[in-house]
Amino acid sequence: MTKADVRAAFARQAQSCIALGSPFMGQLMGLCATKDWPDSPVTDRIFAWQGDLGPTGQSVPLRLAGALHALHLQGHPLTAQVYPPQKASDAALWAAVSDLLIEQAAAINHWLDFAPQTNEVRRSAVLIALGHWLADRYGLPFRCSELGASAGLNLQWDDYALAIGDQTFGPATPALTLTPDWTGALPPATRPTVVVRAGVDLNPLDPARDAQRLQAYLWPDQPNRLALTKAALQVARTAVAKGDAVDWLAGQLSHKAGQLHLIYTTIAWQYFPQDRKDAGLAVITAAGDRARDDAPLAWFGMEPDGQAEGAALTLRLWPGDLSFVMGRADFHGRWVHWSPALTEKKD
Repeated sequence: MTKADVRAAFARQAQSCIALGSPFMGQLMGLCATKDWPDSPVTDRIFAWQGDLGPTGQSVPLRLAGALHALHLQGHPLTAQVYPPQKASDAALWAAVSDLLIEQAAAINHWLDFAPQTNEVRRSAVLIALGHWLADRYGLPFRCSELGASAGLNLQWDDYALAIGDQTFGPATPALTLTPDWTGALPPATRPTVVVRAGVDLNPLDPARDAQRLQAYLWPDQPNRLALTKAALQVARTAVAKGDAVDWLAGQLSHKAGQLHLIYTTIAWQYFPQDRKDAGLAVITAAGDRARDDAPLAWFGMEPDGQAEGAALTLRLWPGDLSFVMGRADFHGRWVHWSPALTEKKD
C-alpha cells in the first residue's frame, strides 16, 4: 500500500460523504487525504494496510471515522470544540485529530479491527412501501428473513411509519416516522402484518450492548440519523443470528401455507463474496420453484448496480418467477423514486 493509495481512498470517501449530505465528514476525510499524519501506531497501521482500504473494499476511512466519533460520543475534550455542532477550521480539526491519533492510538486501533455496521434505519422506507405493495397483492401475513441484518433495526420496519406528503403508511403509533423525498406512485393502503421475523449477520450487533457502536458509525453532522437510530434501538427486539447468510437461509426456506416469505437485503448483498452470491441465488431459486399460491416467496434487494444514482430496488416473486424493478433509492434512504414495473416473467 502506497501513500498515494491511502490518500486516494480517503479522497474517494470524502466525495461520497459530501454527496450523501455530510459536509463535516467531507472535511474530515478530505483532511486525512491531504495532510501529513503524525507518527503513531495508527498511522503506521493504516499506511501499511493490505488490500483495498477504500469505500468499496474494507472501508478503512469509515473505520477511522467511527473510532473518532466514538471518542466524541464518550465526551473526549479534544473533540468538543471541533465536532458538530461546532464548526472548526481545517487547522483546528486536523490538530485535534492528530493529537487523538497519538493519545488514543490503542482505542482507535481496536476500532480499526472491525468493518463499519451502520444499520441505516432510513432504508426501511422502501421496506414499508414494499410491505404495503406485497400485502395488497397477496393478502397474506409475512415471514421476514433479512440477510446482513447487523443489529436487526430494519427487521422492525413494520413498527415504523412512512410519511409521503399528507399520507402516512404504517402503524397508528409508530416508533419513528421516515420522511424521504418521494417521487412516483404511492404505495397501496393495505397494511402488512409480520408474524415471523429473523435475521443473520457475520458479526451481529446487540442493540443494547452495542448501541454506542451503532451510533458512532453515523455521521456527526446528521443529528436526524442519530435520533432515528436511537428511536429504533428502543423497539429492537429480534436477536440476529451469527453465521454465513446463505447457510443460515437454507434452513429458513420451508414453505408454510398461509404465509408470504420475504427475503431481503439493504446494501448488504454487494459485500457477499461471489461464490456466496452464486450459492445464495441457487438456494433462493430452488425454494422459489417449490413455492405455491398459498405459500409464495419474495426476494427483494436494495443494492447498488452501477447504473445510476443510488441503489436499485429489485424484486422476484414465486410462483411464476416474476421479476420487477421497483424503482431506486438513496443509499441512506434520503430519497425514493418508487415505480414498480414488471420486467420479466420466466417460463
